[in-house]
Amino acid sequence: MNILQAIILGIVQGLTEFIPISSTAHLIFATRLTGLSQTLAAEQQTAVIAVVQLGTLAAVFVYFARDIWNICYAFVRDHALLLRGRTPPGIEGGGVLGSRMSHDAKLGWLIFIGSLPVGVVGLAFKKQIEGTFTKNLWVIATMMVVVALLLFIAEKVGTRRRGMEELGVSDALAVGFAQVLALIPGASRSGSTIMGGLFAGEKRETAARFSFLLSIPAVAASGLLELKEAVHRLPAGSAVPLAVATAISGIVGYVSIWFLLRYLREHTTFVFIGYRLLVGALILLLLFAGRISPL
Repeated sequence: MNILQAIILGIVQGLTEFIPISSTAHLIFATRLTGLSQTLAAEQQTAVIAVVQLGTLAAVFVYFARDIWNICYAFVRDHALLLRGRTPPGIEGGGVLGSRMSHDAKLGWLIFIGSLPVGVVGLAFKKQIEGTFTKNLWVIATMMVVVALLLFIAEKVGTRRRGMEELGVSDALAVGFAQVLALIPGASRSGSTIMGGLFAGEKRETAARFSFLLSIPAVAASGLLELKEAVHRLPAGSAVPLAVATAISGIVGYVSIWFLLRYLREHTTFVFIGYRLLVGALILLLLFAGRISPL
């Protein structure tokens, strides 16, 4: 991988990781257009993508630094106080977790609970995820369309009434199981989790914000695991281009988070739904016509 290829991958990853249009689909096309798909095996491509995702993970850490600090601090403080038989400050009623913990501490538990489904399924199907299945355009195009339709239904039936302070275990489970869809290429992590949040009755901005926070454990685990294996998998000389791609994805990803949260305060996700349907249908047509190969 050269520097130009790295820059393209970084920009594509940063733009599409948080916008609900499937980063995997766009990265697969980016690897084809840049020639990386001819020089890297399927497992190597997966390793590159997972490592570059660490850049967008860094963007989440920077953008939500205050939220992350508040959650971690409150989580440790509340449990320490409860173990000593004392009542944590800022108690909010309602919900199994919220009855004895502050909102930020409860949010820490919700992120943990919501991360369990994708962690279990991801480890169980690790070989399939790393293989050619995640590069198959038939799968990618189909999931582009399927999640677009599910997101459309979620927009129509979701009540969109609840904010971050009202999240509960049902939200963690709804968004957590929706995140499992992101293991299938073309589904989109942000698209699937925002869809799950909308089905659970969350406001659009709340669904996106919780989606980003929930992405931290999954993306961190995936990226760090692949980083360890990428050292042995990638060709010599890949370190510098990979670092460039990761840095660029972080910068672009930060801007993408800022844009999406502001956009969803006043707009629906219909523009992304339309884009997904258009791109998915186009890929399927090209595949049926034999103009492009699925792998």
